[in-house]
Amino acid sequence: MRSALLAIFFLLWAAASPTQQTPSVSHFDGNSWWAHVKYLADDSLEGRDTGSEGLRKAQAYVVEQIQKAGLEPAGTNGFYQPIRFNQYEVDEAKSFLVLVEGNQPQPLSFADDAFISTRATRVSANLTARMVFIGYGLKIPEKNLDELAGLDLNGKIVVYLAGSPSDIPTALASHYQTAGERWKFLRAAGAIGMISIFNPASMDIPWSRISVNRNHPSMDLADPEFNDTPGLQLGVSFNPASAEKLFAGSGHTFAEIAALGKDRKPLPHFVMATSLKANAVIQTKALESANIAAKLTGSDPALKNEFVVLSAHIDHVGIGAPINGDRIYNGAMDDGSGSALVIDIAADLKAHPEKLQRSILFLLVTAEEKGLLGSKYFAAHPTVAPKSIVADVNVDMFLPIVPLRILKIEGIEESDLGTRAAAIAQSMGIKPIPDPEPLRNAFIRSDQYSFIKKGVPSVKVDVGFELGTPEQKVFKDWLTNRYHAPSDDVNQPVDLQSAASYEEFTRRLLLDTANTPARPRWKPDSFFRRYAAN
Repeated sequence: MRSALLAIFFLLWAAASPTQQTPSVSHFDGNSWWAHVKYLADDSLEGRDTGSEGLRKAQAYVVEQIQKAGLEPAGTNGFYQPIRFNQYEVDEAKSFLVLVEGNQPQPLSFADDAFISTRATRVSANLTARMVFIGYGLKIPEKNLDELAGLDLNGKIVVYLAGSPSDIPTALASHYQTAGERWKFLRAAGAIGMISIFNPASMDIPWSRISVNRNHPSMDLADPEFNDTPGLQLGVSFNPASAEKLFAGSGHTFAEIAALGKDRKPLPHFVMATSLKANAVIQTKALESANIAAKLTGSDPALKNEFVVLSAHIDHVGIGAPINGDRIYNGAMDDGSGSALVIDIAADLKAHPEKLQRSILFLLVTAEEKGLLGSKYFAAHPTVAPKSIVADVNVDMFLPIVPLRILKIEGIEESDLGTRAAAIAQSMGIKPIPDPEPLRNAFIRSDQYSFIKKGVPSVKVDVGFELGTPEQKVFKDWLTNRYHAPSDDVNQPVDLQSAASYEEFTRRLLLDTANTPARPRWKPDSFFRRYAAN
């Protein structure tokens, strides 16, 4: 039914006449936005890594700008919400991974084959365990999918291919692929470790670039309440180009598995012939960083105590291994673009007052690149009353690198906020579409997901493309060559008109949501509606 309704909506969009459409830009020209991006992505800020001096400089700049705009502080310490973190790094000189088949050890290269992921390995461990291939490794009760059924996983390391079967809706598949949801079922089955094989069909970054920064420190929130993977002893990321080593003697090949995974077909499940011997030595230290929150107060006596959140992350990945001689990962698009937009829209709304019934909360979170940690903390400990947050519009790497003719709206089918976003895009002569690439799991990879898990209707909207178009190749090339690379800097081509149109769309969505009497609501058949009930 939802697909049919969406199809009808797109037919209505196609039939819309130019007289029904409003000008795509009225408040922005892209120049002030780009000026903010250039500051945030300057080499002097050294890539804005969480806890770094460069990030503190970026945050001070943001605070200065929003103070100039006349916004009110909405943090716990002025505009700031301080957060404590633990940082993790593998001591590779003392660590190893070895495949064992019979009495034949086969050492794995951290650079070429597989590496210990500190996103999953938080304490030192020395272990040897049998391995079991569990397909995509998913248990999804709503679709009666249980890839763990009938498998003895007690004391085992599970191996899975990143991805999901094609009959699982995108949002549902993404949710159950989060570390916390996946581990919940694996832990109950007795597993002690996980090996994730990158799906060649959905790798945003080639292995060569992933590997070169494999041991960049990871982080987690210091408070134990946020531990999503208790009992997990080892997490490993595996290069698909080396994955045949895992399947030796199993009666299956990785080529077979990858071919099925590319088309999201069901995968086999079986005990592997090899075991894994691992020694992981983890170094830990404590640090602090902060979110930034500011507000523009609404005018309605009752609704001004409710908030529409405009969020983006201000951190990036800092200084890393050199690529073409450059070690600074500037993060111009990821997410200097979103942070600049938050500043720009805040200033515009203050300079050109609109009637606002609800208040708008402008939120710049830290540690997104470490696993959505800043937004996770804010969603659990908001600086305003938890029930006062009615919606989140998240802006992360919206990529104005082609003209804005299509908007990809993640969450388009989940709530009437998605419906509202689609209607506003339509009114501007822009075609709204759902995510055309579900294998990338974008729905769970940015900060809106932290709000969604607290029951808040949310969307993430990006400049988009349709499959098979030249624009798709532009985006694919960007991901391959610039995503999480030093070349995501201010020297890359950017379409300022596209950025300006995107800003105008976002402004209209914020105003519409702030001034619509009814709160945004999850649709009755949305999986995520359950979080609102909780």
